[in-house]
Amino acid sequence: MKTKTPNAAFAAAAFPMKARTALCLALLLIAGPAGAQVGEYRLGVMDKLRIRVAEWQTAEGAIRDWSAVSGDYSVGADGAVSVPFLGPLPADGRTTGELAEEIGQKMQVLFGLRDRPSASVEIAEYRPVYLAGEVQTPGAYPYAPGLTVLKAVSFGGGLRRADAGQRFTRDFLRSEGEAAVFLAERNRLLVRRARIHAEMNNAKGIAMPKELGDTEEARALMESEKALMVSREKRLRLQLTALADLKSLLGTEIDALAKKSQTQTRQLELVQADLDKVDTLAEKGLAISSRRLALEQRTADLQAALLDIDTASLKAKQDINKATQDETNLTNDWDAQLAQELQNTEQELDTLALKLGTSRSLMSEALMQSADAAAFKDGLSSANIAYSILRTVKGKAEEIAATETTPVLPGDVVKVGLSLKTQ
Repeated sequence: MKTKTPNAAFAAAAFPMKARTALCLALLLIAGPAGAQVGEYRLGVMDKLRIRVAEWQTAEGAIRDWSAVSGDYSVGADGAVSVPFLGPLPADGRTTGELAEEIGQKMQVLFGLRDRPSASVEIAEYRPVYLAGEVQTPGAYPYAPGLTVLKAVSFGGGLRRADAGQRFTRDFLRSEGEAAVFLAERNRLLVRRARIHAEMNNAKGIAMPKELGDTEEARALMESEKALMVSREKRLRLQLTALADLKSLLGTEIDALAKKSQTQTRQLELVQADLDKVDTLAEKGLAISSRRLALEQRTADLQAALLDIDTASLKAKQDINKATQDETNLTNDWDAQLAQELQNTEQELDTLALKLGTSRSLMSEALMQSADAAAFKDGLSSANIAYSILRTVKGKAEEIAATETTPVLPGDVVKVGLSLKTQ
C-alpha cells in the first residue's frame, strides 16, 4: 500500500471532496487496462488472463494495490477462474470487461469497502488453435490476433503432399505460407509506422502507405491503428488535463490562503493596538494584568495562524511547480516513446524484408530443383483444396466453410482437405 508524501497529504486535506474525487477517477481511467481488446471477444477454456486490482481510498487520499489478488490466471476446464478470496468466477463466454466488473463488485462486498476497487482483466495468452487434415504438421498452435486460415496452415508447414518424393512441393508450400505471414506482418508494420508519423506530427488522420494500396486488408489495418491512435491520444489528453486541473485547484487554494492571511493580519493589527492601549493604562495603574495576558495570548495565536497560512501557501506553490514539471516530463516521455517505437518499427521492417526475400527465393528454388516443377505449378492452380473451421458457439460445435482469408478465432479447429489433380 502506497504512503502519502507530505505534499500529497496536504493536497488531500485541502482540496474539495468532489474535485479530488473527479481528479482521481480521471487518473484511474488513464491507468485502465492496456490490453483491452477491440470488439466483444469472449473468453474460453485455456485462455490465460492477467488480472490487476487497485483501490482508490477516498478517506486516505491514496491508491491501494491489491497484490494478493493481482496476477496471472487461466480459465479452467470448468470455464471458471479461481481468484484468491473470491473463489471460482465464471469466465467462459464472458468479456474481459464483464469479468473485471464482477471482481470489483465482489471485492467491495466481501471486504466491506467504501470505494469499489478498479479491476482490469487482459488477455495474457489466447487459447490455441488446432490444425487437422492435410497439413504437414497437425496439432495445436498459439493464437495471434489477425490470424487467418492461410496463416494457420503455414504454422503447420503448409499443405501436405502424399508423394514423399516431391519434396520441392512441401518446400514450396512452406515457403509460400511463411511469405504470406511475413507479408501480412510487413503490412501491419507499414500501417503502424504511418500511425507513429501521424502522432509525431499531431495529425488528425493516418495516411495510407503507398505500398498497401486500397485493399480490404489495408483498410482493416488502418481502422485498427486509427482506433489505437485515438485511444493513446485520449490517454495523453486525460493525463495533461488532470495535471492542469491540479494546478488550477492549487492556484485557487493559494488565492484563498492569501485572503485569509489578509484577514488574520488585520485582526493582528487590531489586537496589537488594543495591547498597546492596555500597556499604557497598566503603566497608570488603570488596567488589570489578566486583560493584558489575554491580549498577549490572542496576539501569539494570530501570529501562529499567519505562520501556518504562509507554510500552506508555500506547499501549494511547490505542488504547482511539481505539476508543471510533471507536464513537461509527460510530454518529453511521449516524444521519446514515439521515437523509440519508430526506430523499432523500422528495424522490424528491415528484418521482415530480408525474411520475405529469403522465402521468395526458396519458393523459386523449390520449383527449379525438380523436373516436375512446371507440372506442379500447373497442378497447384487446379488443386481441390477445401477449408473448414470447427467452432464451438454457445456450447455447440459448428462446422463453417472457409477460405484462405477467413479469420480464425481462439479455440478453432481448422480442417484442411487437399486433392491435387494430375496433368
